[in-house]
Amino acid sequence: MPRVSEEHLANRRRQILEAAAGCFARNGFHRTSMQDIVKESGLSAGLIYRYFSGKDEMILAIVGEWHTSRAAGLKAGDDPLAAYLGLLRDIAAPDAALRRNLGLQAWAETVREPRIRALARQGVDDQREAFGDVVPDAMVRVLVALYQGLLLQASWDDDLDAEAFVAAVRGLVRRGLPAD
Repeated sequence: MPRVSEEHLANRRRQILEAAAGCFARNGFHRTSMQDIVKESGLSAGLIYRYFSGKDEMILAIVGEWHTSRAAGLKAGDDPLAAYLGLLRDIAAPDAALRRNLGLQAWAETVREPRIRALARQGVDDQREAFGDVVPDAMVRVLVALYQGLLLQASWDDDLDAEAFVAAVRGLVRRGLPAD
């Protein structure tokens, strides 16, 4: 029997995570069953269990990817403010509804699941590191709160003007930065 390539394994894992993410975004983590994920993926339950021990492992993988992509976005380029504002635009984009739903559910899981709490904490620490000594720590925490608030508002407010929000944040940060 021929061996499957690493690329095939990675693609199959991606297929499972995308199916799980779709189910989780629509129904929430706890209302999604493994059978829902099996149906969404078009794969057998046995094959899915070869890749993941269950829903919790899938949730951790999805949340881990979320934070990895956010951290990479923050480290893009030499201007941490521009990178942060880009993250605000990304999370408020019309095509980001799935990511927003998953993000909200992940934050809710932080009170129940220590491993997800650790990932969320790492996300805050990544932002603190990205700004370094350029922005005081308290201001970075305000920026984290603004990101979280925008994610929440963009999830339920179809009239939200994301560009006006980003412009307001840019102005607030520039006024709050120490003089050179």
